[in-house]
Amino acid sequence: MEYKNYLYDAVELLKALIATPSVSRDEKAAAGVMMQYMHRWGLDPKRSGNNIWIVDKHYDKQRPTILLNAHIDTVKPAASWTKDPFSPVIEGDTLYGLGSNDCGGGLVSLLQVFRILEDKERNFNLIYLASAEEEVSGADGFSKALPQLPPIDVAIVGEPTGMQPAIAEKGLMVLDVIAHGKSGHAARNEGVNAIYEAIDDLIWLRDCKFERVSPLLGPVKMTVTVIHAGTQHNVIPDKCEMVVDVRSNELYKNAEIFDFIEKNTKSEVHARSFRLGSSHIDADHPLVRRCAELGKTPFGSPTLSDQALMPFPSMKIGPGESSRSHTADEYIKISEIEDAIETYIRLLDGISIG
Repeated sequence: MEYKNYLYDAVELLKALIATPSVSRDEKAAAGVMMQYMHRWGLDPKRSGNNIWIVDKHYDKQRPTILLNAHIDTVKPAASWTKDPFSPVIEGDTLYGLGSNDCGGGLVSLLQVFRILEDKERNFNLIYLASAEEEVSGADGFSKALPQLPPIDVAIVGEPTGMQPAIAEKGLMVLDVIAHGKSGHAARNEGVNAIYEAIDDLIWLRDCKFERVSPLLGPVKMTVTVIHAGTQHNVIPDKCEMVVDVRSNELYKNAEIFDFIEKNTKSEVHARSFRLGSSHIDADHPLVRRCAELGKTPFGSPTLSDQALMPFPSMKIGPGESSRSHTADEYIKISEIEDAIETYIRLLDGISIG
């Protein structure tokens, strides 16, 4: 196999990362592992916080630049793991361990692709970025690294997609919605019940349909996920607090959705952030066209990634399956990493994005 040594290196690095706990905001040791392996392979990485990147040694500011990105952090292991989440175990073709699928497979595959292509003739630059805090969309992750990188034209994000290209991704906006009432004694006909004040807004949030429906991502989706109200059984609650999870499509900006919700509800509405918008790449982009030539099927992804923080076109494509992410006994197949390296090379080698 042409890339046998690179596959071996990818698996060895992934095993080392699994054995190094890297829950979001605690990735220091894992970043150290990445630096160690990169130096071993003769690369020249840079580091900011727990973000690690490499700019190819043939960088030319006159050429367009492709970013290869994946994250080093993981969620906390679920209580239902039957294996040690921090002990990499290979059984046949399967490598078990926390972060193996999300998104260790993409992380190590893209690094090998960078190594393979760095000295090949290209009309574009390559930057590899292993970013932190993706699982919590933290300020010290991708957003911290991006201003320190050269200008980027397009990104490939190595999240698990079964190596099918996700050319659009839903955004996220979390709302705190507060209905106000007036406290009183429950035994008497007094006060204003904040729970009852919230009912009309709850019904509207449940039934609202947004007009613009994406052919890739479907409609904007709103879900009330948390409600808190009341202090004890005999006191009329004067406040009802709700949390609303809003998943936007690429046809709306989060701020536009917020304004629409605020105008149609009587409760107080606050957005925690507008920064995690929906992302997409044009279906006619050379990377998407090359995927089609390789027999891949573009689709829209409902899950969030650091694409939401990218002010340039991006495509999510990586080994593994999204359905395995954040689950007990998470795994990646060695053959999936092998296929990813070969597919990324076929996708990028000789392509022109200028």
